[in-house]
Amino acid sequence: MKIKKGDKVQVMTGAYKGTVGEVLVAFPKENKVIVEGVNIVKKHAKPSQADPEGGIKEKEAKIHVSNLALYDEKAKEAGKVGYKFVEDKDGNQKKVRYFKKSGNEIKEKK
Repeated sequence: MKIKKGDKVQVMTGAYKGTVGEVLVAFPKENKVIVEGVNIVKKHAKPSQADPEGGIKEKEAKIHVSNLALYDEKAKEAGKVGYKFVEDKDGNQKKVRYFKKSGNEIKEKK
């Protein structure tokens, strides 16, 4: 899965088409992610000790990665992702993600 937690993505299909958001949680085994502000669902919650109010809560639901594309903030557009090897300062090879169209490297967030 080429999309990871912390990446900026753009929704390509569905009701939220065109929306740009950050990946909050990734589920690689399911090929799904939770994106900030996308696929909002209403969840009915009974009152409990942890939440004495209960009621109807809104939260983000999982969305399949095939409906998303990584968003290139420099080029201001979504694009396909590739992998390449680059040498760091010590001469070691490191595998990095990059946008195929613009060639910009995707910075890893920690």
